[in-house]
Amino acid sequence: MANKTIVMSLGGSLIAPKGVDVKFLKNFKKIIIDFVKKGNRVIIVCGGGDTCRKYQGAAKKVNPKVTHIDLDWVGIATTKINAELVRAIFGNLAYEKVIHNPSAKIKTTKKIIVGAGYLPGSSSDKDAVLIAKNFHAKTLINLSNISYVYDKDPNKFKNAKKYKQMKWNDFQKIVGYKWVPGAHVPFDPIATKLSHKLGLTLVIAMGSDLNNLKSILTNKKIKGTVIS
Repeated sequence: MANKTIVMSLGGSLIAPKGVDVKFLKNFKKIIIDFVKKGNRVIIVCGGGDTCRKYQGAAKKVNPKVTHIDLDWVGIATTKINAELVRAIFGNLAYEKVIHNPSAKIKTTKKIIVGAGYLPGSSSDKDAVLIAKNFHAKTLINLSNISYVYDKDPNKFKNAKKYKQMKWNDFQKIVGYKWVPGAHVPFDPIATKLSHKLGLTLVIAMGSDLNNLKSILTNKKIKGTVIS
């Protein structure tokens, strides 16, 4: 993948599952630096994860009539704090500002760029897709808490079928067609529709398996679902 631009949607629950996961960030940092030293560029879009859902849950308890738009704004704020942390761990190797507008034109020679959520109506997954479009990237890696996409929840159904490869239309049926703030889906339904339209390749993989991330970045055999 030399001289490639890769966009990563980094789940917030990897950054801070219960407090900040320093060990994960140290190992993740090393892998990313090794990758960009080979001439590649990485754009990391951070999600809000459990922090987002906890804050949104609190808002709903205090105000049961809270709007989806307000819940989205709460979620966006959590992506920004996660993104600032991730940007900071790379120091001067990273672009000096967190990208909030995924369509903004950025002029930089930095090989690491970090982004966060932008506007209500979707998750940071959509922002990752828009950044991929902006930077002419063709591959999007979604790092979350699942190893594969299944046709139903494998924790509840022993006969759940896992997919190693999928077409966009089939994937859309699984994630649905409507965005709900804080929803537990493999990928944002709105982002899915846009990815299909743009002809992107999406890799969904377990973010905590950093050896697998190395395999993804070096075009080796991987554990994960590839959607194209």
